[in-house]
Amino acid sequence: MPDRSGPGFRPRVGPPSRRTRVLLLTVGVLAVLFLLFVMFAGFWTDWLWFKSVSYSSVFTTQLWTKVGLFAVVGLLMALFVGANIWLAHRLRPPLSAMSVEQQSLDRYRSGIAPFKRWALIGVSLVVGLIAGAAASGQWRTWLLFTNGTSFGVKDSQFNLDVSFYAFELPFYEFVLGFAFSAVIVALLASVLVHYLYGGLRLQGPGRRASVGAQGHLAVLLGVFVLLKAAAYWLDRYALAVKTGSYKGVDGWTGLRYVDANAFLPAKTILFFVAVICAVMFFLTPLRRTWVPALIGFGLMALSAVLIGGVYPAIVQQFQVKPNEQAKETPYIQKNIDATRQAYGIADSQTQPYTPQASTTADALKPDAQTIADIRLLDPNVVSPTFQSIEQQRSYYAFPSTLDVDRYGNGASAQDTVIGLRELDLSGVQGDKRNWINDHFKFTHGYGAVAAKGNQVNDKGQPVFTESSLPATGSLGEYQQRIYYGEKTGTYSIVGGSNQEIDYTTDSGDKLYQYTGGSGVSLNNPFTRAAYAVKFAEPQILYAGAITDGAKVIYDRTPKERVEKVAPWLSIDADPYPVVQDGKLVWVLDGYTTSDGYPFASKTTLGAVTKDSLTNQRGELLTAANKVNYIRNSVKATVDAYTGEVTLYQWDDADPVLKTWMKAFPDTVKPRADIPSTLMPHLRYPQDMFKVQRELLGQYHVTDAGSFFNGTDIWQIPVDPTSDTKQVQPPYYLTVRMPDPAVTSASFSLTTTFVPSGRENLAAFMAVSADPGPEYGKIRILKVPGDSKTLGPNLVQSQFNSRPEVANQLTLLKSGGDSQLEYGNLLTLPVGGGLLNVEPVYVKGRGAKYPVLQKVLAVYGNDNVAFENTLEEALKKVFAGVSTGTTTPPATTPTTPTTPTTPTSPTTPPAAGSNDPAVQKALQDAQKAITDSQEALKAAQKALQDALNAQQKAASPAASPPPAATPSPGATP
Repeated sequence: MPDRSGPGFRPRVGPPSRRTRVLLLTVGVLAVLFLLFVMFAGFWTDWLWFKSVSYSSVFTTQLWTKVGLFAVVGLLMALFVGANIWLAHRLRPPLSAMSVEQQSLDRYRSGIAPFKRWALIGVSLVVGLIAGAAASGQWRTWLLFTNGTSFGVKDSQFNLDVSFYAFELPFYEFVLGFAFSAVIVALLASVLVHYLYGGLRLQGPGRRASVGAQGHLAVLLGVFVLLKAAAYWLDRYALAVKTGSYKGVDGWTGLRYVDANAFLPAKTILFFVAVICAVMFFLTPLRRTWVPALIGFGLMALSAVLIGGVYPAIVQQFQVKPNEQAKETPYIQKNIDATRQAYGIADSQTQPYTPQASTTADALKPDAQTIADIRLLDPNVVSPTFQSIEQQRSYYAFPSTLDVDRYGNGASAQDTVIGLRELDLSGVQGDKRNWINDHFKFTHGYGAVAAKGNQVNDKGQPVFTESSLPATGSLGEYQQRIYYGEKTGTYSIVGGSNQEIDYTTDSGDKLYQYTGGSGVSLNNPFTRAAYAVKFAEPQILYAGAITDGAKVIYDRTPKERVEKVAPWLSIDADPYPVVQDGKLVWVLDGYTTSDGYPFASKTTLGAVTKDSLTNQRGELLTAANKVNYIRNSVKATVDAYTGEVTLYQWDDADPVLKTWMKAFPDTVKPRADIPSTLMPHLRYPQDMFKVQRELLGQYHVTDAGSFFNGTDIWQIPVDPTSDTKQVQPPYYLTVRMPDPAVTSASFSLTTTFVPSGRENLAAFMAVSADPGPEYGKIRILKVPGDSKTLGPNLVQSQFNSRPEVANQLTLLKSGGDSQLEYGNLLTLPVGGGLLNVEPVYVKGRGAKYPVLQKVLAVYGNDNVAFENTLEEALKKVFAGVSTGTTTPPATTPTTPTTPTTPTSPTTPPAAGSNDPAVQKALQDAQKAITDSQEALKAAQKALQDALNAQQKAASPAASPPPAATPSPGATP
């Protein structure tokens, strides 16, 4: 045998063996099949998901619309570009005397000659695929165009229905953009082909362009200029939705004087100039000269500069600026009217309101319910309390911000703070974290926990009306298992023979087998393989734990479920739970929006819905979307057990919703189908309210002259109880607005305004949140500009600057061992004035949650109280007005070092303090807060005894120190 190890040995170099080629081919085919399956798995699992939630029509409508746009636009682009490449090749001149330039190009022509047909097909396909992919993303534009519904409102400039701007103009602009792209690509490709085959030359004697190349390119340029003419014509209408910055409004939309009197006629003139120029290009093949076309093109460019640029600048400088207010006022008025209409604030009612420093019996009487329902329990503070007391097991958790709802009927209806005990896998002990436990055993949360909004118990804790595990209380019997919630971000496999952990008791785990019917069946091996790819988990393919009847449930948060079945909606960031008809459902608010409402200023939803609680509530509302029309058109529910998604039409007059309902028929149920048991729990949504209050900061001014002067601009105050430096969130309160048409308090969403650059109060705003005749009615109490009424930050400063308050705050902190947490600063119109109430929570060293210890209150600017209970605080700020109680109020014993806050001797007794009407007016308030008063007295006494005992144990030989107010952080 030859020596293969010697220095002269050379291995054989040649083509691979047949076996190697077969092996490589097999590996390549398998790799391609795997990639195709990965691509198909996403499509297949999406189809199965939509089918499982009974919204398969949404999937198919989107799919066929995208496929149709992809095919039509891609085919048109491919044919147009391919035809022009073929024509350019067909018009190539015969090659005569070869120049140096042509000789250098000859090798390229020779190289491409055998593949000309395939090159043509390949280039056309690539261009078509790119264009089709881009067009498929415009499926919303197509569906809105083909299903558009009239608004019944015409714009003030062109007298066209708003639907033209909202539904038609965007589609025309899309078609025009596609046409421009096609012509530009075809023109570039044709120039390249003509140059390659000698139709265009840079060197040599004679014509630089052949007759065929000249005619071909002239026609393409003529088409381009003709499209520019069409663009000029559409630009006339686009002026009505043009966005800029004016008078402090960054999203100012619509025509101004210079637009209507300079840009609009300029666009019309440029349209005719462009048409004439296009005709000159079309005549070029006949005249065989570029001169007329180039002259026309130059005139068009010059006209664009002079007529479209210089002339409007002259008009602005010499006509508008010398008398701007008179010139702009009519257009400002159009903007005001359109903006108020587009955002649903046209019917907002503003009335002057001068807050009084003191009140009377007759003034307090109508506000008895408002006082009785003052919410002391802050849903943004007490989540840790719910977590510590009602979590029950480490694998349950509550959201960081709880929700406020109403439970009870008629007069017994009460504001309630509610949260769900949701599954939290991060709480599962480390040694129990594995794939089986995460996806088969720990699959759901359990039960709702609810507490009265206006009471605490003897430990400063919430008074629960629904608690324990399983939950029992005032909510009755209902399906308590929570398979779909705000914290369920992973998939679970349920059903079959799988026994899940229902909940754990002292005697062990209670097991449960899911019977909800939701999810996608995993009986099919092909489906299991698709989900193994989707979740990147191969165990799904072969795990023995997946038995017949097993289903996978995923996309489990309420927001993402509604967003998938209604991709045309923007979903409010704060779903809230409701116990209704024996089941637990999530309620979500859906918004229809548009950026095509003429003259209505645009706003960025993500920016205006951000406040100090944004991070706790969830994601921003469509963070980057700029819109100038919004309606809360849909109320949606997601069953927490079955995952069933139901959409209800809420605004039956919204043309945008009607358009989407035509595009996706049978997906939205009529308003009449909303269950009567659910209706009382529906409320006005926060994000919608935030958008409206942001606009009303400027658009509460309805007179164009006043708007131009900009002397009455409001802004939302920074939240004084938060360190985020974000604006104060709106609050749900039961409040009666001081309006003769309003006879009783109602569940409302409220906010305050301060003047721009100042901290005194400018206005108080509330919208009726109860689903009744007054639902959505916005009322604004406008405080006189010369009023010294305190805004939220000044109220907080008033609290903190009082020596007696500051001393007690220091004692509550216990030398820095405890932490103070201010609850929501509530502002309420009461008795002809404004009452501000703020609960103060204290979290002791080592404590897991804060407890309510004090209540701050201020009425007017000087009547300040810092007391143990709401009743005591109200007594002090309403000095001289009886609370209607027949027994002396209980007081908390104080020590010599504990300062007390005496009633200001300068405050005169209110008139009618012994009137029985006053006693009746405040009787409800006394009843609601008596429990809180007694509870805090007992809690503080117990805490004081505990601290004294601790001090005595620490210094047994020393003399007993003076008693001090104990740290309320530790619970006896």
